[in-house]
This record gives sequence, C-alpha cells and structure tokens, in this order.
Amino acid sequence: MVALGLVVARFNREVTEQMEEAARDAAAEAGADVVETLSVPGAYDAPLAADRLARRDDVDAVVVVGAIHGGDTDHDQVIGHAAARGLTDVSLKRDTPVALGVTGPGMSMDEARARVDYGARAVESALALVDELEVAE
Repeated sequence: MVALGLVVARFNREVTEQMEEAARDAAAEAGADVVETLSVPGAYDAPLAADRLARRDDVDAVVVVGAIHGGDTDHDQVIGHAAARGLTDVSLKRDTPVALGVTGPGMSMDEARARVDYGARAVESALALVDELEVAE
C-alpha cells in the first residue's frame, strides 16, 4: 500500500476543502493510505510542509492541493511560480514524488471551483510516479 502525505492550503478554503475530499476519495479508491495531512495558510507555504512530509520514512509521496485565483496585480503569478518551484525542489532534494494539485494562477473563483478534480488528479500522478520509480530501482 502506498502511503501519502497530504498538504492542503486553507486560502480559498471553499475550493480546497472539495479538492481535499477528491484527493482522499481517489486515494481510497486506489488503495492508498493518507498517513498525515498538514494544513497550511496558502499555496506559498506548501513547500515547507511538503518537505516535512517527504522526510518521513512512512511517506512514499506527497500530494499538495491549493487554489490560486487572479487579482488586480501579478501577486497570484508570484505565488504560483514560487510554490511550483519550491515543490519541485522538495521532490528533487528528498527523492520523493511531490504532486502539484494547485490550480491557478490567473483563474477566477468559478474556474477554481470547476477544477476541484485536480485533487484526485494529483493523487493519481503521485501514485503513478511511485509505481514508475519502483520499477526504475
């Protein structure tokens, strides 16, 4: 059984709660176990939490969910790029799959609500990468 760590951004909680539920459902459906869930203020904060989970011996992969919507400035772009880069760094540094289930930036809240399935997609990606990396060992 694959053990997953889950990081959930609280910003835009009305969307991320549904993303978390989709992620948990996908994990259960695939026979994976979510062994720990960390809640963070926003997507920008996810890399540190993902790193903590990726360091654990009982975590095979980390799934991160969040929603970044557009605004009047480029702040959403900055947050999105920083989060994605940080999560990539964690994955490479820890040699552990970290799946990006963060939607945005540049989307409206309606577009964010339409993409709650990214929680499930991130779980599917994490599980596929765990399987592929086991073959490569």
